[in-house]
Amino acid sequence: MLLIGENLNVINTIIGRAFREKDPGPIAEEAIRQKEKGMDWIDINLGPAKKGGPELMEFVVKTVQEAIGDSIPLCLDTSNIEAMEAGLAVHKGKAIINSIMVRAERYEKMIPLAVKYKASMVALMWGPDGLPRDENERAALAVELMYAANEAGVPNEDMFFDGIVTPVNIQQPQLMSLLAFQEMLQDIAPGAKSTCGLSNISNGPPEELRPILNTVYMVMLERKGMYSCIADAYDDSLVAVARGKRPDIVELVHKVMDGKNVDDKSLPEDLNHGWKLADYVKTARVILGESLYSDSWLKI
Repeated sequence: MLLIGENLNVINTIIGRAFREKDPGPIAEEAIRQKEKGMDWIDINLGPAKKGGPELMEFVVKTVQEAIGDSIPLCLDTSNIEAMEAGLAVHKGKAIINSIMVRAERYEKMIPLAVKYKASMVALMWGPDGLPRDENERAALAVELMYAANEAGVPNEDMFFDGIVTPVNIQQPQLMSLLAFQEMLQDIAPGAKSTCGLSNISNGPPEELRPILNTVYMVMLERKGMYSCIADAYDDSLVAVARGKRPDIVELVHKVMDGKNVDDKSLPEDLNHGWKLADYVKTARVILGESLYSDSWLKI
């Protein structure tokens, strides 16, 4: 699984202050750390950036690329279209626009930016009515945005479709819908890539349980063809699994997905960054809806 580091984010207290004060130090340090962690892209998330957005995005892109060069491309993340273009204009190499919603008033303005700056784009399956109800609505939105982008000159290979990850504790059925959509994607858009905001699945559960939820769902998504995910660069357990260093964990999750009987009580007490192998089995069952979600699912 390819990884887009999510940590250069305005919601981070230190980074948010550095953005406001245009202090290059913390921004450069964060970019260097993510490069050392082996991220394939670094996401620059300015949020709405309503005040001074263009100047800020230009400043951050230049700061990051001065710190780490252009060997790691950047994923520019803001809803401010003017800020997006300012960042694309100074970015060296092929950037990713994160993201373009399936709303005509948005994509008619943003797709031309992908063409002008030869950028890739995250095609976000968020339509006029908000979150799609199921995989079929996701597919319909994907077709609409793909046709619009193709017509403008963006090939499928430059699109990263994001079917939208939802929190496991309030919208569990949507997680299954995304898996189904992911499996359909190559039939809908041959050659296209995919990505997601992986950490959304654990937005709400206790902080200490977020890493295992993120990791298990990543394994499930990758099996269905997910190309990349936007994730915590400092979750060493997740990164190890993403890089193929824990095939035993991947095999266990696949067995649960296949409906095979796994006796989690008989598994060895092998710890992976504090997690038992049985914890991965229990978490997979919760995500699949085979067990009811509760904050204490690992204790049951």
